[in-house]
Amino acid sequence: MEKSIQAIRFTGLDMINQANSGHPGIVLGAAPILYRLYTKHLKVMPSDPKWFNRDRFVMSAGHGSALLYATLHYAGYDISMHDLKDFRQLKSLTPGHPEYRHTPGVDATTGPLGQGISMAVGMAIAESYLRHTFNKSKFSLIDHHTYVLCGDGDLQEGVTFEAMSLAGHLELEKLIVLYDSNDVQLDGPTKAATSTDIKQWVKSLKWDYQLIEDANDLEAIDEAIAHAKHASQPSFIEIKSVIGYGSTKAGTAATHGAPLGVEETTRMREAMDYPHPPFEPPKSVYTDFFEQLTIRVEKDHIEWQESMEEFAQLYPKLFEQLEDIINRQVHADLEQLLELEPLGTKEATRVTGGKIIDVLSHAIPGMIGGSADLSVSTKVKGIHGDFSKQNRIGRNIQFGVREHGMGAIINGLSLHHLKAFSGGFLIFSDYMKPAIRLAALMEIPSIFVFTHDSVAVGEDGPTHQPIEQLSMLRTIPHLVTLRPAHANETKHAFRYAIEAIKTPTVIALTRQDTVVNSDVSYEAFKKGAYIVYDHADAEGILIATGSELNIALGAQKILSETHQIEVRVVSMPSLELFKRQNSKTKNSILSPELKKRLVIEAGSPDLWYQIAPHVHGIEHFGASAKGAQVLDALGMSEEAVVKHYLSIES
Repeated sequence: MEKSIQAIRFTGLDMINQANSGHPGIVLGAAPILYRLYTKHLKVMPSDPKWFNRDRFVMSAGHGSALLYATLHYAGYDISMHDLKDFRQLKSLTPGHPEYRHTPGVDATTGPLGQGISMAVGMAIAESYLRHTFNKSKFSLIDHHTYVLCGDGDLQEGVTFEAMSLAGHLELEKLIVLYDSNDVQLDGPTKAATSTDIKQWVKSLKWDYQLIEDANDLEAIDEAIAHAKHASQPSFIEIKSVIGYGSTKAGTAATHGAPLGVEETTRMREAMDYPHPPFEPPKSVYTDFFEQLTIRVEKDHIEWQESMEEFAQLYPKLFEQLEDIINRQVHADLEQLLELEPLGTKEATRVTGGKIIDVLSHAIPGMIGGSADLSVSTKVKGIHGDFSKQNRIGRNIQFGVREHGMGAIINGLSLHHLKAFSGGFLIFSDYMKPAIRLAALMEIPSIFVFTHDSVAVGEDGPTHQPIEQLSMLRTIPHLVTLRPAHANETKHAFRYAIEAIKTPTVIALTRQDTVVNSDVSYEAFKKGAYIVYDHADAEGILIATGSELNIALGAQKILSETHQIEVRVVSMPSLELFKRQNSKTKNSILSPELKKRLVIEAGSPDLWYQIAPHVHGIEHFGASAKGAQVLDALGMSEEAVVKHYLSIES
């Protein structure tokens, strides 16, 4: 037991020394916590790391990756000693911070503090919803805990408060946070930055609280986790540790983020009675983990597989639904469910979006989400009532005014294979950007729905009118931003988001009515752009996105009827999808010979210069007035577009 803890500590130190980079403090201080969690409590099967009914473990303190990788190696995950030696190296299996889909046993990408603990809240909501939806008296197919290891920095991030306050309100009893409490952060003692009474703070959020005075007290850790597993609230276990335990710099910030070095590590090996060379642990460590983890969980793993087979026979429809969730599949007929509206249909795309979410939710049991206290306005709302302690099958989450927490929780739900969606005003994507970026990095299909997508918001003024937000979202790698022009493009946008398996989607919708003014198939929509209007004598192209398509078509009519100038009109709901197309497809939509091109969007113009030499956009903040007046004042009118187009030299 002690040798196993020492093996974790020194393997972590050796990894950091070899890389000459990393965070040794948490490795030395928190090794007993992870050892006891994995050997006595965590229900995971290293040979089947994606087992759906496993406990989830989130290393929210992602800088402690060396600690996690060493533990996963000894636990039997497919991480070799060679992988540990390659810590923080290019293309290694052991990157600087844990990455989902990259390293076996990593349940979430963490590093930006506060994100991990917040995603864990989403995982716990997912477990509770699935447990109450699919379990029957004889079958406990979904029954597991979500564990988190966090540090002082996690608890100082605002997103943590947002997520923990919601978790306490929802009484997520299978969520357990282990707090590595060492009173030190990178810039020095935590008392220099905070005087929060953690116990009172946690209890005020309706969490169960326990304190362990010494991280090396395995029996106390054991008892605390056992208690937490039977609590009626989410559990928070504060475990006092010494950062850099055993080193000459123990208890100081100097051990947080810099290697201790070979000389100091050698001294510690002697002082702590660990006479084993770097990366050569005693075989007893592997035996210890195998006996206390693999053998302990193996029976549960086998019984779960047998239960699934029996469940399939007795409840074939429920089994099919659960299997779809496990495999991230959707068997609903989306084309039929999202039947297109006739030309001339006039409706705000946020209203269309709300209707679509309702229809899809009834057809897809894994669809769950809600808005940040804005569902009345965004129309983004789940079905079957609010998710709560009394209604665990409710699929509308009342996030409250917690946009950042909402984004991270949506990612946690998505990591648990649910079709998770959020709702908010586009301007507040600023609050959610870190979570959206992590969704893209993790390659998970989170769905972020934003409404009030332009200065047409109107009276609320520039604080609520997005200008640069679409550009920000479009520059996030592996994220697809869809800004549909009308009801039918909106239906295609949601279909794209639902069908996605490894791509998060942003859908930006209007407050104001738009008109279905173009026929568009789903296949054409998926190319990111399509021709709405064309003419054999077209001399140029008007390219528009979202509600500005109406302006483009109006401008085209004026150019034709008043100035006898013909132009092509292209709708481009997704710049990113269009850029992915091959040259032939791109040229069929934006013909190279039509060099006179003008993009129209009520927002920052910069990105659009990739496809056109001229952009009719907005490069300053908005104004407070009725939406139509603001659009006109900022040059978003048919007449202003015509004037701009006429000013372009051929």
